[in-house]
Amino acid sequence: MEGWQPTERGLSDLIQLFHLAINPTDGQNVEKRLAYYSTLPDYNSYLVYILVEMPHEDQYVRSVAGLTLKNNIRQHFVDIPMPVMNYIKQACLQHMGDITVGKSVSLVIAAIMACGHVQQWPHALTVILEKLDDPEPAVVENAMNTLHKLCEDCAEELDRPLGDVVPLEYILPKLIAFFQHPNCKIRYQAITAVNHFIALRSKSLVQRMPEFLNALFLRATDDDVTVRKALCRSLVALLDGYHDALLPQMATLVDYMLYSTQSDDPDLALEACEFWLVFSEQGELRGHLRPFLVKIVPVLLGGMVYSTMDLLMLEGESDDAHVVDRDQDIKPRFYKSQLTGADRAHNGQEIQSQGNYDTIDSLEERDDYDDYDDYEDDEDDEGYDDEATSEWSLRKCSAATLDTLCHSFKEEVVAILIPMLKIELESPDWLHRECGILALGAVAEGGINEIASHLNELIPYLLTHMNDSKPLVRSITCWTLGRYCPWILQISRQNYEARQRYFEPLIQLLLERILDNNKRVQDAACSSFLRLEDEALEDLVPYLGPILSALATAFDKYQKRNLLLLYDTISTLATSVGHALNTPQFINIIMPPLIQKWQEIPDTSRDLFPLLECISSVTSALGKGFLPFAEPVYMRAVVLVLTTLRECQLAAHHPSRETPEKDSMVVALDLLSNIVQALNTEAEPLVAKTQPPVAHFLSVCLVDEVAEVRQAAYALLGDLAISCFEHIRAMLPQCMHSILQQIEPQTNPLSVCNNAAWAAGEIALKWGNGPEIQPYIEPLLQRLLLVLSNPTRQRTLTENAAIAIGRLGLIFPHVVAVHLESFAHAWLIVLAPIRENDEKSSAFSGLCETIKSNPQGIIKEFIPFCTAIANYQNPPKSLHESFGNILSGYKNMFGDEQWQQGLASMPQDMRMLLHERYNI
Repeated sequence: MEGWQPTERGLSDLIQLFHLAINPTDGQNVEKRLAYYSTLPDYNSYLVYILVEMPHEDQYVRSVAGLTLKNNIRQHFVDIPMPVMNYIKQACLQHMGDITVGKSVSLVIAAIMACGHVQQWPHALTVILEKLDDPEPAVVENAMNTLHKLCEDCAEELDRPLGDVVPLEYILPKLIAFFQHPNCKIRYQAITAVNHFIALRSKSLVQRMPEFLNALFLRATDDDVTVRKALCRSLVALLDGYHDALLPQMATLVDYMLYSTQSDDPDLALEACEFWLVFSEQGELRGHLRPFLVKIVPVLLGGMVYSTMDLLMLEGESDDAHVVDRDQDIKPRFYKSQLTGADRAHNGQEIQSQGNYDTIDSLEERDDYDDYDDYEDDEDDEGYDDEATSEWSLRKCSAATLDTLCHSFKEEVVAILIPMLKIELESPDWLHRECGILALGAVAEGGINEIASHLNELIPYLLTHMNDSKPLVRSITCWTLGRYCPWILQISRQNYEARQRYFEPLIQLLLERILDNNKRVQDAACSSFLRLEDEALEDLVPYLGPILSALATAFDKYQKRNLLLLYDTISTLATSVGHALNTPQFINIIMPPLIQKWQEIPDTSRDLFPLLECISSVTSALGKGFLPFAEPVYMRAVVLVLTTLRECQLAAHHPSRETPEKDSMVVALDLLSNIVQALNTEAEPLVAKTQPPVAHFLSVCLVDEVAEVRQAAYALLGDLAISCFEHIRAMLPQCMHSILQQIEPQTNPLSVCNNAAWAAGEIALKWGNGPEIQPYIEPLLQRLLLVLSNPTRQRTLTENAAIAIGRLGLIFPHVVAVHLESFAHAWLIVLAPIRENDEKSSAFSGLCETIKSNPQGIIKEFIPFCTAIANYQNPPKSLHESFGNILSGYKNMFGDEQWQQGLASMPQDMRMLLHERYNI
């Protein structure tokens, strides 16, 4: 296509469309017409022609053509005809130095090499390197743009042999030389380009490390702050990957990075502060870091003080509880379905980490761009989302580094910090008091033993500042007290005076702050109360009245963002106190606001999901106390499942329809599971009136392509087996085939495998030893034994597999007994330590029946078996009798001499327990 020329009509029509696209009047029509052009074989030839061959055309139109071409290449590279691609390549190389559209040309070249691989177009790399020596500055700048992008997108390829040469061996000297270029943008790009090869641990870079470091250090006094930021990034990357190369210069580097950390430019200070965070995380560098602690800690403390710009961005100094949240202020939430089994109380719902420094100032944003990245903005026009930027700052980085240092150096860091903390905490300037409180929180975990002797004074100080006039002080105080919850709980459990002095005021003040008029304080208070709930558990029961009253009041005060946190707080409280919540007094406090929200939010709103999560946790805690509210909630959950299934069916038959997200179905299935579990047999009337029958939609969910749906469906199946078995009996042959497919950890998510294994055990227990289940016993047993035999599996999964094996032994002991010798060791290791409950007792009952069918099968594990019996504190009466009968049987079988030898190999306390409980 070397002589290709556009038609005049086609060219003018396309240019007109680009003008309309820039200033649309009928966007839909323009989009359709552009879509038509995109089907033409030489569409991309038109685009490159407009980009490089029409200098008198509007520059913005040419740039739009270039951006469109770049996107087409990235999305449809393999579909572009070779003659067209060759024409694009030739045209772009010829116009790399174009002052007006050179940036767009560079992006097109980089896109071709990223999609088609460097090896397929080595000539371009030769031309780019040649252009770096061009006397024309614009040509050099565009060549560097292209090379910089290539190093970002194709770093690994550039470090691999291309024929007889490794391209990077020729590229590195060029880039290092450009560290000294008079154009600061080019200096920045050259340094940044090399940085991509540090993480790769490139051999070519290692060979040139002295040259690279010398050129890099010369930029330490660069007059451009962006270049110095790139330098700091390089030093951080080198410290992480090649710290040996930096050690000879470490004393000088430490002084330089300390100086940079205190820069007036917040971005440079943050880049430099990352150096200390990486340094503190390198265990092998601990000895090299120790001599500088006395310099580093004060600088970190200084970095924790809010700057003027921080305060302007935070906008957290007012009573704003009445201000409606913007949708962009609310981060998306992803629902995580619950696990089932012996440890169901710990159902996989995660409490947000209180040690996460992103929770300190939740409105700060980390800006990964800088003044010289504007040429990259074109590349991100495809839909860059500002929400994707992480929230990071000098303040958070400093606090996180101090935290890490405390874990490594403990008393050394605390000894340096305490005198400075005293000054900060007593400062008349609230900004410094706030900084001191943050620092106190930062050392709460790593330095707790060293700072504990000061906490009798510091905790009352913090409690007092929960009522500070400044919202930012109140919020950081909540965060810090949250990190001291373990210490407060520990000392409060030891004596009542400490409980009155620390624990009870903490509860009262956190509840007051939960109802604060500032949204940031509400957020921090809820987060800290979550931590308290997770640590205190049943210690909160005496205070449930005021706790629930405060949380119920918060419903009327909170905007959308903090409502999500409120739901989490209520869910965690329900999990922590369990059935203590099930009293008429407490139900009348917490259920009305939950039900009111439930009634207000339509089925189509994503706001419904976190609320249903919360109701699900409360349902489990209330048990049968949830019965008055159960029917409408149950029926709505059924509707959510059916609606999603119906929408999926429509989408399958009509490709133009968008496939629905299935979060609503997952949370609804989990809620149904919890309702059935909570009500037990009293759920039967609800299940009976479900139309279509539960078995109808559940059988579809069990084989859904989305793992989270299957996970929730197997949880519901197991709960129905326990409480409403007759309503699923007819579907069980089909279910068993699905269960066998899911109990395969190599091909299924562990969470799905776990719930399927648990459901299998519950079904087996209810189905009994009838002929319907018999064909599935051996295949099921084989799957479960395979799971049990792998000690690296998730603990809950192996527990549920072991329980299911035990239950199979309860109904078909002669089948399981054949395998007893092969699984007894692993089975006892898994189940002996778990807490005593109905599932453990049924599993051990099944093991006893299996042993009766094959007494020789446990001989090799007889001592561990006896130890498990001795450690079983309160077995049910029938299980106690089984244990005693088996022990007596083995005593008779072994004979007195061999029996005594066996007992002698057991610890004295175990022998005593067996004698006391079983007269052995």
